Amino acid sequence: MTIVAIILGLIIGCGLIWYFFIKADPPKQSAAPAPVVKAPPKPTTEASRLTGIQIPIGGNARPITSIQIENSPDSRPQSGLKDAGVIFEAIAEGGITRFNASFMETQPDYIGPVRSVRPYYVDLVAPFDPIFVHAGGSGDGLAELRNVGLKDLDHGANGAAFRRVSDRYAPHNLYTSTADLDKAAAGRGYTTSNAVGFGRKAKEAPSPTPNAHAVDFNLSGFLYNPHFDYSAPTNSYLRSQAGKPHTDLRSGAQLSPKVVIAIVTDYSTQGIYSVYRTTGTGTVYIFQDGTVTQGIWTKSAIKSQFVFTDAAGKPIQLNPGQTWVTMVGSLDSVKITP
Repeated sequence: MTIVAIILGLIIGCGLIWYFFIKADPPKQSAAPAPVVKAPPKPTTEASRLTGIQIPIGGNARPITSIQIENSPDSRPQSGLKDAGVIFEAIAEGGITRFNASFMETQPDYIGPVRSVRPYYVDLVAPFDPIFVHAGGSGDGLAELRNVGLKDLDHGANGAAFRRVSDRYAPHNLYTSTADLDKAAAGRGYTTSNAVGFGRKAKEAPSPTPNAHAVDFNLSGFLYNPHFDYSAPTNSYLRSQAGKPHTDLRSGAQLSPKVVIAIVTDYSTQGIYSVYRTTGTGTVYIFQDGTVTQGIWTKSAIKSQFVFTDAAGKPIQLNPGQTWVTMVGSLDSVKITP
């Protein structure tokens, strides 16, 4: 027993010596390097509140400028319309249409002819909180400018921002530029716009099966009834009037908005002037991506933006890009060619 105990003691002792003094520490597992998380790149662009187009960061700090532009035959072709972000079209008087063109991320150096204001143009652009550029106006138009409180930049009080050109006769020869308007606006403290734009998509999506290849609006007569042809290569609508392309004076380019909208609303006349209902609800036709959507427009107050919804009540989002809005007096005034 003594010998066995001695042998067991030796075995145990050797084992303890091996365990504590000879056995190497097991290799330590090196910690996996922490993954390098790269910070996402800072965005360099943002969506324009006027058009939805991507513009450099900070571009939305620029005020929106809305300009009254003539459309009588003596004013054609106009300048600046091709660069506008949003254009409203309505009858000013005697069946003659007139435009209000809003600019922000584009700053053309030749815009006109500039003409007078009517009250409904004020109401239509009021959600943009723009600098409103005009040459006089009807009594109701001037009163509406004051009542709504837009930033007024009238030719009469800001003559240095305008010029009469010699190749046209008055009153069809009053022109301006973004630079001149900016200078005049800054002098009056007009440097910002608390603008609310239309609901926009992130990007356009042309339809593989267009159902609106052309559209006509019956406003007053041949000289003023616009026609739009869908262009698949550019996913835009080429505008014509008086039977020929509606072009820009200097570039010769045909106007080609990405979105065309017909606002159907109550229309009447008071003397020679037009009267439009600009708030409430009504039918709307929206043309984009080669298709037409009939829906409902809602404008709850003068300074509230138009909201467009489809038959199911779902908001209709507009393509980024130039948007042309025409005021029409009845459903029959809209003719669609599939």
